[in-house]
Amino acid sequence: MRFLTTRRLVIFLTLLAVYAFYSIAFGSTGNEATETSEGHGDSPVLDVLLELIVVLLAAKLGGDLFERFKAPSVLGELFFGIIIGNMSLLGFDGFEPFKHNITLEILSEIGVIILLFEVGLESTVKEMMKVGIASFMVAVFGVITPFFLGWGVAVLFIPDHSIYVHIFIGATLTATSVGITARVLKDIGKINTNEAKIILGAAVIDDILGLVILAVVTGIISAAASGSTEGVSSAMVLWIIAKAVLFIVGAVVIGGFVLPRFFRLGFKMKVQGVLLSFSLLVCFLLAYLAGEVGLAPIVGAFAAGLIMEEVYFKDFTDRGEYQLEELIKPIGTFLIPIFFVRMGMMVDLTTFANTKILGFAFVLTLAAIIGKQACSMAIFDRKINRIAIGLGMIPRGEVGLIFASIGAKLMYEGEPVIVASTYSAVVIMVILTTMITPPVLMMSMLRGEKKKNKLTSEESKK
Repeated sequence: MRFLTTRRLVIFLTLLAVYAFYSIAFGSTGNEATETSEGHGDSPVLDVLLELIVVLLAAKLGGDLFERFKAPSVLGELFFGIIIGNMSLLGFDGFEPFKHNITLEILSEIGVIILLFEVGLESTVKEMMKVGIASFMVAVFGVITPFFLGWGVAVLFIPDHSIYVHIFIGATLTATSVGITARVLKDIGKINTNEAKIILGAAVIDDILGLVILAVVTGIISAAASGSTEGVSSAMVLWIIAKAVLFIVGAVVIGGFVLPRFFRLGFKMKVQGVLLSFSLLVCFLLAYLAGEVGLAPIVGAFAAGLIMEEVYFKDFTDRGEYQLEELIKPIGTFLIPIFFVRMGMMVDLTTFANTKILGFAFVLTLAAIIGKQACSMAIFDRKINRIAIGLGMIPRGEVGLIFASIGAKLMYEGEPVIVASTYSAVVIMVILTTMITPPVLMMSMLRGEKKKNKLTSEESKK
């Protein structure tokens, strides 16, 4: 296979052109006031447009490159994001503002909300109920085991730190980023398998349980920091659990009553795009409400997709309009890659220079991986790919980073619970678990499919 083809040459020249354009547009003049008053400095829109050009180009180039090697495109998006985010190591600081641009951050967060909404659309409440017990057990095993393993690793590597630090690191390992796993399952066409339904259902429950643990741990630390010995009351813990359960159940019950009437009203409107607009209204409303009650917005987005039964908008498709999945897809194609590229951009490669941090991060990563493999103990059906379920729960992604950032802001005895070095170790763990998952999950799912077909063939012969 030739290394330099016409297509690769075009890609290389395109990257050079982007690099040259950005250097000219954002090159330092030594006078910040002049830059602000002249050129693009007074137009944030131009900054965002240029960032979108670079991010979307990187997403497609990275996705194309990795798919050529039979790897999920999401891995390419993450990889190219890491390159963009660390160009300063080569002496080019032009991409540094990307990491701190609030508009790009918001677009990336909306992207993961759209992703979970798409995933929810491909499932139904009835289908989720079939694997409900399995998902619950997987989530429970996948929270308890990593929590204690993370606690133990923290005691081993940072014994001088407070017990509250050790507990918080254990809490950080309970998180699961369903976004990475969902994208991989979609890329390989396995989103409708039983394994996928169990993983996604467990990830939602896992988010709820992880947030409960986080709330309890932060409550204990806050009480200790203020000198209180009472800690967190059992009533508070029960209220957090109740909020989460009520949200999911309420979305299903109320959605089944309200949505048919909601879309019936929309069908009577003469304006175009009602189905898409009304569907996004439901998605964003539930994501907003989830955030308001202390849950991750992605939980609300998934719930919104889950309660969207096809029968609710059958009138629209009967008169020739596109299916909702087809309407949402272009929005996801635009926004979802922004999320994954930006996640890669937040990786700081300089943290790998400290060998002590690397050792801590490596063992912490092993604990994170092994802890989620405990999920397989909750599955007893031979036809279910238990290894794939454990692998699907590995990535910590943005959820792990959110946990770590909370710890960095939480104070105890005059210093953050998660200091800079510990934060670096946690970030490396998040990066590794996020990047490891796509290739190993893909291989496991494809192998599991072959094994399942073999078992089915053997049973049919009997």
